[in-house]
Amino acid sequence: MIGRLRGVVAEVGEEDALIDVGGVGYVVRCGARTLSRLPAPGDEALLHVESHWSEAAGTRLYGFITREERRAFVMLQAIQGVGPKAALGVLDVLSPQELAGAVVREDKAAVARANGVGPKLALRIIVELRDKPIAEGLVAAAHAGPSAGAAPAPTPSGDAVAALMGLGVAEIAARRVVDQALIRLGETAPEAALIKAALQELGR
Repeated sequence: MIGRLRGVVAEVGEEDALIDVGGVGYVVRCGARTLSRLPAPGDEALLHVESHWSEAAGTRLYGFITREERRAFVMLQAIQGVGPKAALGVLDVLSPQELAGAVVREDKAAVARANGVGPKLALRIIVELRDKPIAEGLVAAAHAGPSAGAAPAPTPSGDAVAALMGLGVAEIAARRVVDQALIRLGETAPEAALIKAALQELGR
């Protein structure tokens, strides 16, 4: 597996770049943000690479300027419904730090700005990446308490989790089934519907 390429930029296209490494040209698929930050043809570049293989396309290389971007790409790829194109689209509109912030704020609209990502998939991305180390500070920020004098606003999902805990469901299990209910029913689902769907998931 190729994890990194250092070579001369031979060509830069609309969706990929050709990197010459010791006389061998590697075609590396990149997002628009990465392509715009590459040096001019003839100059040396260093790309962090994620290798993918499929029967249809064979081996395909995806390149990123930083390790953090590559890590975020891998995390996005692990989410059901997120392919390479959508993952690159997310990283085109949000840096790993911005994506981490959107997850902490539950800013579905920010994620949905990416090409190929609709509201439902954006919600799934936010739910799946919650508490994941996309960028430095994400986990700490996700667990940070409210600022002084600010009380967290009640939400249907939060109330549903509290209700399930009142029924004796462990917090981690309650959050898991409520998150799954949110993905199925949408973020506007009322508390009662979330509780019902979560109880069905628990077999109660």
